[in-house]
Amino acid sequence: MNSLRRSGAALMVAAALFPAAAARADSLPAPQGEVILTVSGAITNTNDDGVARLDMALLDGLPRNSFATSTIWTEGVDTYEGVLLTDLLDALGATGTNVLAKALNDYEITFPVADVTDEGPLLAYRTNGKPMSIREKGPIWMIFPYDDVEAFRTEQTYARSIWQLDRIVVKP
Repeated sequence: MNSLRRSGAALMVAAALFPAAAARADSLPAPQGEVILTVSGAITNTNDDGVARLDMALLDGLPRNSFATSTIWTEGVDTYEGVLLTDLLDALGATGTNVLAKALNDYEITFPVADVTDEGPLLAYRTNGKPMSIREKGPIWMIFPYDDVEAFRTEQTYARSIWQLDRIVVKP
């Protein structure tokens, strides 16, 4: 995917997942629970002064994906569930060429939008069916299907596998 816009798909996904956004392209429903992810920058669908603040219910309203994989940080194979970054960015009407991802401890990584695909990354918020605590790399872990896609078993991808993710900035 070379651009975050996919022939109107962003607005269709946003309208289906966030009905309030259909009436006003810049208005998502307000989070009712604890905000676990904030997305800012070059996005058109927001719910707080140009920013999208998402709680678990809003994330659960997006298309969910899952896969089982081992990682270099964990033992054995676990199943991770969440939303693909590409689906989140489409739902928010994102445009841009780079994504900056930041963790609770201020670790950050910037990577090109061209590297965001339907294969990954996944913004996982459940492991083996259970919500991810901060201690368990949550609330969100940007993870890839390492076992299924050999191209994801690189130092570059491992550096992008940011856990305790809580902020994303879409850069023009």
